[in-house]
Amino acid sequence: MATEPKDLQLPPRSMTTEGKERRIGIELEMNGISLDRLAEVVAGTLGLQLDTDSRSSGRYERVLKGDKAGDWVIELDFNFLKELGREPQSARNLLDELEESAENLLARTATQLVPLEVVSPPLPMSRMNEVQDLIEALRQAGALGTSGKLLYAFGMQFNPEVPDSRPETLRDYIRAFLCLYDWLDARAEINLTRRLTSYIDPFPRGYVMKLLASRYEPDLSALIDDYLLDNPTRNRALDMLPLFSWLDEERVKRHVDDVLIKRRPTFHYRLPNCEIDDPQWGLHQAWNDWLEVEKLAGDPERLENICAAYQRHISSAFHLPGAWLRQLEKKWL
Repeated sequence: MATEPKDLQLPPRSMTTEGKERRIGIELEMNGISLDRLAEVVAGTLGLQLDTDSRSSGRYERVLKGDKAGDWVIELDFNFLKELGREPQSARNLLDELEESAENLLARTATQLVPLEVVSPPLPMSRMNEVQDLIEALRQAGALGTSGKLLYAFGMQFNPEVPDSRPETLRDYIRAFLCLYDWLDARAEINLTRRLTSYIDPFPRGYVMKLLASRYEPDLSALIDDYLLDNPTRNRALDMLPLFSWLDEERVKRHVDDVLIKRRPTFHYRLPNCEIDDPQWGLHQAWNDWLEVEKLAGDPERLENICAAYQRHISSAFHLPGAWLRQLEKKWL
């Protein structure tokens, strides 16, 4: 990927309809560094303090306090071990020496494959440069990203707050993402391991055609139902379940029963790699690409035209691989 400016611009709609700056949560997956060292580097870089209770209550989690935006969480991204780690050993009457050894073995094995994760609180978008500085500090501390080992399926995830929750706004963001997916995917250069893990599956063709139809003007309930009908899973490059759970949790639960869905008023963009050990890598590549979704979603005429063009493309029996990507780069971006 060509070298790009590392400055992080704000989206065209940088404020919510309530007049507040939009926020963004950022999640970075990595390895090559211990949990405690990772927490130490994050705390030192951002001026935070370790929650002393978190060390005893979660052996695989650390909570860092002192940021007015909220707590930072450092954790092993393995839900089963995190649940074990939250149980006080004194209360675990079934955990004899053999069980404790089994947990230790599982933890040692997991740390070879499962990422450690830095999870930010919802930060004002104007603070994203602080995360750029944190990435540099973690790189210097020895953190390894997606390309660190063959089996690393590590990613970076953005959770940009929605500017508003009107169904037409959310529909247009999804439409923009669907039209730009081929381009975003090519730009992200997803490694084979991540593709095989099915964390970031593309949307099914039937759903794409439904969303792009010019007469598709659902209310919020229909928008959510249509999504759930074709996408009852977290495994999408743009996961709408956290947002739809925020807006109508019971509706989502009727289709998807997954404790890992976190309710929040954000898009959940999970496509990019986390190449934290690459000196040229940072938030800027993936963020600048996401901004193209923001720009297209906020440009009704261009969005209408590109939706019609993409419909024609995927309806053709003779479209060639890469043809839409070339059309995007030549005409639409």
